[in-house]
Amino acid sequence: MTLPRPTYDPELGAFLEAQYWASPEPAAALSSGTLPDMRETLATVSPSIDATIAGSGVEHVELSVPQEPAVTLSVLRRPGVVTPTPCVYYVHGGGMIMGDRQTGAPIFSRWVDLFGVTVVSVEYRLAPEHPYPAAVSDCYAGLRWVAGHAAELGIDPARIVIAGNSAGGGLAAATTLMARDNGGPALIGQLLSAPMLDDRDATVSTRQFDGPGPWHRGDNRFGWTALLGAARGTADVSPYAAPARATDLSGLPPVYLDAGSAEVFRDEIVDYASRIWAAGGQAELHIWAGGFHGFQLAGETRVARAALAARDSWLARLLAG
Repeated sequence: MTLPRPTYDPELGAFLEAQYWASPEPAAALSSGTLPDMRETLATVSPSIDATIAGSGVEHVELSVPQEPAVTLSVLRRPGVVTPTPCVYYVHGGGMIMGDRQTGAPIFSRWVDLFGVTVVSVEYRLAPEHPYPAAVSDCYAGLRWVAGHAAELGIDPARIVIAGNSAGGGLAAATTLMARDNGGPALIGQLLSAPMLDDRDATVSTRQFDGPGPWHRGDNRFGWTALLGAARGTADVSPYAAPARATDLSGLPPVYLDAGSAEVFRDEIVDYASRIWAAGGQAELHIWAGGFHGFQLAGETRVARAALAARDSWLARLLAG
């Protein structure tokens, strides 16, 4: 049965009308056949790190974590800084199946400028070519390497924040669970923007957004199946794959969580925050009325500006603590 949906914010609805619905060709369904073209499209439309920092004075270096296979990191910082800086360790989005460490690049130099941090963006292996646990293993290996080489990177190892958007938010949450359970590295916070947390496809919001639209239920099922195969939705899924599966959410660093009211991930994010509170943890939760998945890309709209300001406010308060 189709459920009624929360309506889109008027400005966001107009944005979707112009950018998403106006195409004369309907969007192709996400599948193994369309995935290569979608990956290529994302790579084409996403600005590169070097393009976003041109003329800004921000330095970009690429490093490789020496393991098999190697994990590549992009490090962005202000050159010549003597005092060790906080670090934002960033995990990109893309449904577990698309994107790379350059995805989301426009935010990196902004964080360097606003907060004086070093940003490290990690390249992780994608499903379905590399199913679980490849992606989270890469993210955790990169985090451990950064913490262990903090001095040479000019980073304060006691002030590392993990951040991620969408699938990257889910991987950031999973990496945080892994760090807690393995004795480190210690993190001071998690910034999880519309994180992809639950493979079980059982919430009201996933039933409400059963296509069409940005990252709808069918897309979500495809992404989780690519990562987990036949295990998706069964009892055999680790919380390091789907953090909503975790039964113990105690002992986690403070977390920022957000989502739109008009997206698949809404209810699993609300539940995750509620269970962190129930475990005595600290979570700041924002559900933005009328927001679709990824609505922050509509940066000229009032709700997108408000969401970005709230996220920046949380990060500023965390780093000032």
